This record gives sequence, C-alpha cells and structure tokens, in this order.
Amino acid sequence: MGRILLIMINIYFYLLFLAASVIVIPLLSLFIFFLSFFVSRRIVMKRFRRCISWYGILMTSVTFPFIRIKYEDHSGGVSDRSYIFVCNHRAASDAFLMCVLPLEAVQVVNIWPFRIPVLGRFARMAEYLDIRNMTPEDFNEKATVLLDEGASIIFFPEGTRSGNKEVGPFHGSAFRLALNSKAPIVPLCISGNENIPPRGSFLLHPGMIRVRRLRAILWEEYKDTSVFSLKNKVREIINKELSLMECKA
Repeated sequence: MGRILLIMINIYFYLLFLAASVIVIPLLSLFIFFLSFFVSRRIVMKRFRRCISWYGILMTSVTFPFIRIKYEDHSGGVSDRSYIFVCNHRAASDAFLMCVLPLEAVQVVNIWPFRIPVLGRFARMAEYLDIRNMTPEDFNEKATVLLDEGASIIFFPEGTRSGNKEVGPFHGSAFRLALNSKAPIVPLCISGNENIPPRGSFLLHPGMIRVRRLRAILWEEYKDTSVFSLKNKVREIINKELSLMECKA
C-alpha cells in the first residue's frame, strides 16, 4: 500500500476515534454516575469495567473494513468465574483487543497507560493494576481480591510488546498469582497485529487480527508446578498455537 494512502486511512481512523470518544466517554460516565445512586459499589465497578469493554468494541469497529478483528473461542465451554488470562504481546493496540472477551476484566499494565489523557484516568478508576509501582505483596493482595470478587485479570507477561512474531520470555507475576489464588489460567493468542501499529509508529496497517481463547488450565493441573515451569509451559502452549494459526492464515 502506498505511503500517502496509508496516511489518509490513518487520518480517517484517528478522526473517527476522537469523534467517537468525545461522544461516548461522557455518555458512559453519566451512565455510571447515575447508576452509583441505585446499586452497590461492586455492581457499579462491574458495569464500569464492562463499559470500558463496550468503548473498546466501538473504537476497534471504526477501523472496519481496513482492519478486521476475529474472536475465536476454543475454550470448550466457558463457566461464569474469574480467570487469569495470559496473552502474547505484539502491538500497542493489544489492550483494546481485550474488549472481545465477554466478561468483566482488569488489565495488568506498566505505568505508561496511566499517563494517557482521560483513558489513563479511567484505567485507574477501574482498578487496573500498575505492576511497576506496586510491591509484589500489594500486587498479589489486590489481584486476589479482584479475582475473589469475580473479575478476571489480564496479563501480558512479556512485559513489553515484541513488535514481531516472536514470543519473548515471560515474567512470573501471573503465575505466582495463579499458584496463590488457584484461579484457572487461560492462554490467549493474538495473531496478525504486529503491524497494527508497528513498534515505534502510530500508523495502523490494514490486516486481519485473530484473538484465540484456548482451554483453561485448571488449578488441579498445575498446582504441583513451579512458577518457572508453569510460565514456560504456558509460553510453549501459546507459541505452538500461534504457529498453527499463522500456518493456516
């Protein structure tokens, strides 16, 4: 695709993104504000986190038809419980892709998303976890409370986006939390997003993004595993599934 055409498409994306945000964010904020007078804080937080997902769905839809997102549920049946999602991380857009998950969720992030105007404020209000500025003890305590309340937690254990098709080494935080909380671990594979946008650029390239949810790994299956072995096992599952997804692409 020619550079000029790519820039024009991105101008279209970002203008729609800004216009939709100006309308949708105040409306969702008002909805949550009025809801808080009638229901408990727990229900408000649940609705608030789902509103963030709805916002993500709207924001990703403005890229259609140039960028298509396909959610593939290979979980073999989903129960109404909280999970620890473990995802590979190729692009800055990955956080928006989590809107495809049909449940209440909190993301684990580095500090930079909290610095984004407006969106960073909403992330803090939704109790997203800033792993850089929390002690391991505080992180595990807060994350365990969220899981007990019914919220799922989403990790990108590579810590930073790879910018290519390689899956980097995993950090151990997600897996220490799993061993402490006994929550099921769900591998989540994201394919086709390495240029949406490329690392070091804000230009979104057209393409198909696939988000594939795999079967949950239950506590009974990993309870006798070390953090080191567990993180490598999950990384291997994701790596293998990505290879299958991209062979068939």
